[in-house]
Amino acid sequence: MELESISQLLVYTAIAVYALAFLLFALDIVSHGSNVKAEAEAVRAKRKSLVGAGGAHIDADAGEPAAVSVPAEAARDTLVKPRKPRRNWLRAGFAITVMAWLLHLGGAVLRGIAAERVPWANMYEFALTGVVLVVAVFIFAQFWNDLRFLGVYITAMATLFLGAATVNYYVPISPLPPALQSAWLVVHVFVATLAIGFLAISSGLSIVQLIRHRFKNNGFVSTLPGADTLETVAYRLAVVGFLFWSFTLIAGAIWAHQSWGRYWGWDTKEVWTFIIWVVYAGYLHARSTRGWRGTASAVLNLIGFGTILFNYAVVNVYFEGLHAYSGL
Repeated sequence: MELESISQLLVYTAIAVYALAFLLFALDIVSHGSNVKAEAEAVRAKRKSLVGAGGAHIDADAGEPAAVSVPAEAARDTLVKPRKPRRNWLRAGFAITVMAWLLHLGGAVLRGIAAERVPWANMYEFALTGVVLVVAVFIFAQFWNDLRFLGVYITAMATLFLGAATVNYYVPISPLPPALQSAWLVVHVFVATLAIGFLAISSGLSIVQLIRHRFKNNGFVSTLPGADTLETVAYRLAVVGFLFWSFTLIAGAIWAHQSWGRYWGWDTKEVWTFIIWVVYAGYLHARSTRGWRGTASAVLNLIGFGTILFNYAVVNVYFEGLHAYSGL
């Protein structure tokens, strides 16, 4: 079997495993939400019965209730806290996600080996590598913050994007056009996909932030980090993604000068790369200097990621320009 065929097989398998991970993460949300609700009700009932009894106990000699030596307030404080449930579905979902990512990474690497170049020269390959980096940021972010609550979002994105790219954008391996035969293909496009990886995780946190703000006391949602914490982490990841995207914009101008003799020509892709940069610059500026917080900040962050998706799915396919390298 040729390497290209093996790469396809690994990608198909990765899609199926990502879908399985999605189901496991979804099961965790359902089961954990039910457990949290039941545990909270049990604790409230226990607290009510203890406080209602006035903290009394039965005297062994008289057989009558006798006052305890601690007040009811202290009795409430000494109640056993809700036990932390074992989240086996969550652990399984994350483990399966890592397995899917390894299969996915293998498919991308074999695609590059078969093509004898980096595997991000057309829309299919860009999606292949881009989703690898999104999931990689999610996996390795666990060393700093427990973001496994984003598992449903990440695995759904990986399944849908990778599946759509495989069905709609797959093209056989072909030689690079002259304009892409440059070292900037390695640097410029890789940094762009890395930026998207950080910005995708940031957008996921903004979605959870909005859910946390709207349904803060409901079951599973009540166990998530606070909306302010989610907003802060989303902002920090967006800063990293924005820095990488800034480099992408600069590197693209240098590459354009080498290929076409000018740094900027208002080509469609150049314009949309700049639009994405402007939207994220506005988001970071508004939050850091203008005091935008909460819903407004989250929505603006999501608008930024929406421009990235539009750039990939619409501009690359339906807009004409010098950057006609979709391979379709």
